Amino acid sequence: MDFKNKATKIDLFSFGTIPMRTFHVTWFAFFLCFFGWFGIAPLMAVVREDLQLTAEQVGNTAIASVAMTIFARLIIGWLCDKIGPRKAYTLLLVLGSIPVMTIGLASGYESFLLFRLAIGTIGASFVITQYHTSVMFAPNVVGTANATTAGWGNVGGGVTQALMPVVLVLVTMLILDESLGWRVAMVVPGAMLLLMAPLYWKLTADSPDGNYSDLRARKEMASSRSVNGTFWDAAKDIRVWALFVIYGACFGVELTVQNVAALYYYDYFDLDLRMAGLVASLFGLMGIFARSLGGMLGDRCGHLWGLQGRVHFLGGVILLQGLAMVLFSGMTVLPMAIGAMVVFGIFVHVATGATFSVVPFVNKKSLGSVAGIVGAGGNAGAVAAGFLFRNPDAMPWPTALMILGVIVIGVSGLSFLVRFSEEHELEVRKEVARRLERVPVGAEA
Repeated sequence: MDFKNKATKIDLFSFGTIPMRTFHVTWFAFFLCFFGWFGIAPLMAVVREDLQLTAEQVGNTAIASVAMTIFARLIIGWLCDKIGPRKAYTLLLVLGSIPVMTIGLASGYESFLLFRLAIGTIGASFVITQYHTSVMFAPNVVGTANATTAGWGNVGGGVTQALMPVVLVLVTMLILDESLGWRVAMVVPGAMLLLMAPLYWKLTADSPDGNYSDLRARKEMASSRSVNGTFWDAAKDIRVWALFVIYGACFGVELTVQNVAALYYYDYFDLDLRMAGLVASLFGLMGIFARSLGGMLGDRCGHLWGLQGRVHFLGGVILLQGLAMVLFSGMTVLPMAIGAMVVFGIFVHVATGATFSVVPFVNKKSLGSVAGIVGAGGNAGAVAAGFLFRNPDAMPWPTALMILGVIVIGVSGLSFLVRFSEEHELEVRKEVARRLERVPVGAEA
């Protein structure tokens, strides 16, 4: 979308402009969404005992937490085009807070599974985050903006691994009942989501030029009816589906590891719940810098070698991620396993950042739908990967990790399907030059 006032740089210490205010508010909202989405994961050892869940049932609930997100992301991308990201995010924050705060009402496997399904809708927040920064920033920095907001938001997954066990301990100290403690502890992330909703509404705008409703009223933007067919335009593009699978191989793997990491160290390395959560949090905390790095390197490759440079970088880093994952799967000594996980985690986050340094250029008119489909690929990948971890007795988790790593290596080849025409390459170069005022407006024609 060709809004006039897109930012051409990221001033991290600024809160005054619409793009930078949106940048900071949206990454923090996504952080809270991730915190609520995976808040229960580090408490699963306690939940497993309280609800008497089998290993297979635990695996099913992990799959459920990401399965619903597939459908939510497909819808929310189109909804951003339709009503704008500001309304979409505010609505999602309010609705998403409800199952997070009330998951403690689960009394058995079936009800717990349904709550985790409902909580999975919060994962659609990622699509809005990427959409919102995509419309706020110019092509020369959009990859960095997308990757940084997503990366800092993903840190919520790491923080929850370390913090929720502490919240559980504090709650249990007050009520002296661990069974009730995990239920009360989950009210905390849910309440934070609810409080974030009015702040998002007040502090952001749909675009750097204003809210969609105002722009449409002034005839400065196409009507909401014009986006009705954009989903199908995106769905007909093979590049979108290649990126769908690629994102499944990086973000899908990230979600899977977020779900199982604490239990992995708890069961395979005999760590207690708090230490297992702390070690597991290192994987998510790589998002503080690694996803931003992926976006920055994607933008740099784009500057040097055009849009295909972004794609080739993405394919290369996906390949390295798969190799690092195979290495991690073979580690049996705790310090070596932690080191390998950190390396693997860096490549995963770099790959996710690199993916969304490509997405904004695939189809500007269907940006929300493209982001929604590719984003849904992450969760589809997590669902598929989750089946490898459903029954550790039939397939030990180290074996599952190795198989998943080999699959990722194979997926890296799909990057060759993502191609851009010379006309598209030239159009992007002209837009960057115009926005950076290297040539006068109109002189590029």
